[in-house]
Amino acid sequence: MATVAAAGAAILVGGCGDQDFENKARPAVRLQLTGVIQQDKVTVSPSRHLGAGPFEITISNQTGKRHTVKIEGGAITQPPQPVEPGDTLTIRRTLDRGTYKVSAGSEAATPKEIQPATLNVGAERRDSNSDLMLP
Repeated sequence: MATVAAAGAAILVGGCGDQDFENKARPAVRLQLTGVIQQDKVTVSPSRHLGAGPFEITISNQTGKRHTVKIEGGAITQPPQPVEPGDTLTIRRTLDRGTYKVSAGSEAATPKEIQPATLNVGAERRDSNSDLMLP
């Protein structure tokens, strides 16, 4: 009986761990947006009520021409990235608070003006420490 009590006490003491454990903030969860390049405009959804932090924007080219896509705004100086007709492009960036334009340009001899999408990014999103992680 004394052996069982000693083993139980050892388990309790061993499981206590270090009292100086810091619960450091993890980065915000990557927000996933979708976009479409059409003949006359680029749309990205959602485009409002976005908090600053990491983003993944997947853009589909629904036109018959190759386009180059770029994001402009804030301190972003990203070179244009090509996307073929019927294909998709994924851009991963961390965006600070501000207004950004997602534009697509055609490589045609006489490019047609395509209206860019506007993203309004607000205050920084909270960390992901309190989020429920499901399998």
